[in-house]
Amino acid sequence: HEVFIETGAGLQAHFSDRSYVDAGAELVDSPEALYSQCNLIVKVGPPVGEELGYLQEKQILISALHLGGTTPDFLMRLMELGITGIGFEFIRDPDGTLPIVRMMHEIMGSMAVQVAARYLESDEGGKGVMLGGISGVPPSTVVIIGAGVVGEWAARTAVAYGAHVIVLDTDLSALRQVEHFLDRRITTAMANEQYLRQAIQSADVVIGAAMSDGQRAPLLVTEDMVRAMKPGSVIVDAVIDQGGCIETSKPTTHSEPTYRMYDVIHYCVPNMPSNAARTATYALTNVIVPYLIQIGEAGSINEALWRNAGLRNGAYVYRRHLTKKSLATMFGMPHRDIELLIASGI
Repeated sequence: HEVFIETGAGLQAHFSDRSYVDAGAELVDSPEALYSQCNLIVKVGPPVGEELGYLQEKQILISALHLGGTTPDFLMRLMELGITGIGFEFIRDPDGTLPIVRMMHEIMGSMAVQVAARYLESDEGGKGVMLGGISGVPPSTVVIIGAGVVGEWAARTAVAYGAHVIVLDTDLSALRQVEHFLDRRITTAMANEQYLRQAIQSADVVIGAAMSDGQRAPLLVTEDMVRAMKPGSVIVDAVIDQGGCIETSKPTTHSEPTYRMYDVIHYCVPNMPSNAARTATYALTNVIVPYLIQIGEAGSINEALWRNAGLRNGAYVYRRHLTKKSLATMFGMPHRDIELLIASGI
């Protein structure tokens, strides 16, 4: 197989162009040139802006879909070109795990707490407190909304800092599980309005980690709840890629990562793992390369999808059809079952 990579693609993760050449890749000067000569495009985020014009008919696109920013126009563009789109968020192995999502969410959960600790400091306009207490001074309170993988790893990191950690979720079994993993070193509560309001009002940090696989994140924290938070508190909405679970959240950028609302610092940067680019590169490589090799060895994307349930689950557009029911429901669009499409040869 021939592998092409854009010049400079690895620099911010401290991988030189030379390291890719030594591994057998061929450097390409621009995204346009890369799209023009590759059958399979692999990237972290979905194509945006000019990139949409670079897409070629019947290409295979593997990337995160970022449900919070997905539009019907984007999906229609892919379908018009007959592109096979496979989303990180949907790749589910036969054992029920979402391998790429889990890997990225472990990073997101840990980073959310690191970010919050920084923005609590006086230099960043925060309350000027530490997450962990010291002798005679109690620790900060970290409230985590959601007990999935992001919430679990946020809780692990916050506990390691020495913070007082409260985890809320609408799923009692998820709360039991995270409590078991952390040996009851956290407080758990059902995410009903009463408990949410009480916890958030007492919080120094709120981590938004509530999400549903393959769907938009549920909106659990209202603007009124945020308004009642203490001045200088910090919100990190770690699921902003899926639309966010806090009403006052809106996507920010790495160059301007925060804004203040009701004197609460909001950090809502999509694709948080890119701030730990080297760690994220290794993590993503470990999970995604086996799928790429399977696609190459299968000889065609049709055969690869038929053989591999994880890839088949990951496909959201295929042969000019939308194949994800959750996306069809979200946008009021028709969809077709991918197994029937493959079997029928449509």
